Amino acid sequence: MFLLRRPTEEQIRKFLFDQKNKPYTYPASGTTVSVAPRGYTVDHNSVRLGTGRKVFDRGVEALKRWGMFNIGWLHLCWPEAPIETGTTVGVLAHVAGIWSLNACRIVCVIDEDDELRRHGFVYGTLPAHVERGEESFVIEWNSKDDSVWYDIFAYSRPNHFLAKLGYPVTRLLQRRFARDSMEAMLIAAGSRP
Repeated sequence: MFLLRRPTEEQIRKFLFDQKNKPYTYPASGTTVSVAPRGYTVDHNSVRLGTGRKVFDRGVEALKRWGMFNIGWLHLCWPEAPIETGTTVGVLAHVAGIWSLNACRIVCVIDEDDELRRHGFVYGTLPAHVERGEESFVIEWNSKDDSVWYDIFAYSRPNHFLAKLGYPVTRLLQRRFARDSMEAMLIAAGSRP
């Protein structure tokens, strides 16, 4: 949903309530953990947060607080929302004087304790989102080299005619989000001042 003014908290709550039980807008929900469907643009970004248990724990805690959205031009509605399957959130963006409010729902939570320890979640787009697709946010700790990574894997394609019309701008904003999200997680994990 595109807006000329920032929506009120009450408008956002109504928007999220209306989207809560809507179907996902793409096939094969939960696939970002492995592969994207045909016809979608894939983005995969990761950044090394550091090494060791403390960095992993800080990364996981930041992820649980939606720290990857601690970005000046984005606001998560609401950061206190629990990271659990079925949670619906809104992502409010403000770019070039235009507000965009988009609805997503957590498809699954990732909690793997193997050689590669992984903690995170996958969320998918709902009808009131300018894109259609999924995105995963994962903190990984590799026991072989003790490295800790923040990983974002997404697939998407336009869902709203303005996103189709302005596709080069949409792609620019997707790359900007990945860059800013990685920077936010570096700060949250204590890897940046």
